[in-house]
Amino acid sequence: MTKTATITLITGANRGMGLEIAEELAQKGQQVILGSRDLQKGQAAQKQLAAANISVDVLQLDVTDPTSVRQAAAAITNKYGYLSILINNAGAVFDAQKKPSEILQSALRADFDLNYFGLIDVTQQLLPLLKKTPQAKIINISSMMGSITNALNPKSEVYRASAVGYQSSKAALNMYTVQLAKELQQAGLPITVNAIDPGMVATEFGGVTPDQAKAMGAKPVDFGVAQTVALATDPDNQSTATFTNTHGPVAW
Repeated sequence: MTKTATITLITGANRGMGLEIAEELAQKGQQVILGSRDLQKGQAAQKQLAAANISVDVLQLDVTDPTSVRQAAAAITNKYGYLSILINNAGAVFDAQKKPSEILQSALRADFDLNYFGLIDVTQQLLPLLKKTPQAKIINISSMMGSITNALNPKSEVYRASAVGYQSSKAALNMYTVQLAKELQQAGLPITVNAIDPGMVATEFGGVTPDQAKAMGAKPVDFGVAQTVALATDPDNQSTATFTNTHGPVAW
């Protein structure tokens, strides 16, 4: 395969936002790889898209399992030889609505293992493949809930939110995004790194049904992924170290 093809890996892509991103990017001509912790669920998502004449690849990828991450990197190397876009979408909240004074250490570690440490492992293992393409992108799905500025703003939509483990892991992810973007830019590498806030989206995230999320004010999935899709298809690829959503810049 020539390096003119855009090869895109999306973690946590068997449902919700990840699946919507995969569908939209595949329709725009990218060769999308669905990363799925459960391979059977990933294959079911692949068949769902195939029924709509949308072709994607699928890969078993548990971002919290170092062996799985390395095997995924090897599989992409063997089949494609490079990677154009990495979308770190896999994420979850384990806080169980506990107050900061009561949250269990196990919940905090689960939040960070998936949303922070797992994401960094995936990114580090796939960087060699991203370096093999003329220009590459790393897009981290973060959240306004990780914005310290908005957590302190009484007018913010997340001011009353309290999921300290999840929020802390996303705040940490934001810092990693900035520092990695600076490192790659200073090294003169054509790899941009940005964070996206999808907002509250009507998916199964957080243990609710899409209808329950919608009743709480969640936006449609295509609205939540719009900024990610726009960034993934931007031919300019100059923006780096940014935090944005569909409305524009988000305060860190």
